[in-house]
Amino acid sequence: MRVLVLGLGNELLADDAVGILAARELSRELDGVVGVTVVESSLHGVALLDLFIGYDRALILDAIRTGREPPGTIFEIDPRELCAVAAPSPHFAGLPEMLALAREMELEFPEAIAILAVETEDQLTIGQDLSAPVRAALPKLVSRAAALVRAWIAAA
Repeated sequence: MRVLVLGLGNELLADDAVGILAARELSRELDGVVGVTVVESSLHGVALLDLFIGYDRALILDAIRTGREPPGTIFEIDPRELCAVAAPSPHFAGLPEMLALAREMELEFPEAIAILAVETEDQLTIGQDLSAPVRAALPKLVSRAAALVRAWIAAA
């Protein structure tokens, strides 16, 4: 069983850094767990395609802004429930487009992908730290991610 954990975000943009910071913590927590690779990236959409190839399962850690839940809320999202992005060019493609492309190209892609995303307060302010609610959610995000990855490894 090969598992990819992918922390997404931009460390320069306040709460948008939560996925990368969670991946960093998770990398330390899962150090030595055979078959697990933890990657940090500020890429998005189709640019991420190569990172997923060759893995059986993948976990994406990211920030989200829905405005429907308080900042710090952790969502578990099934990528199949995501809507396609109405974008002006392929450069703005999202996860649904990347998954469709991988299927169409018959790539060796994870059979299961899960997303854990934290509702943010501020994803746009340059040079700020995580907001208090997102900072408080970070250990919970790491704990949930570690439990999910360990369950995947144990079930293999």
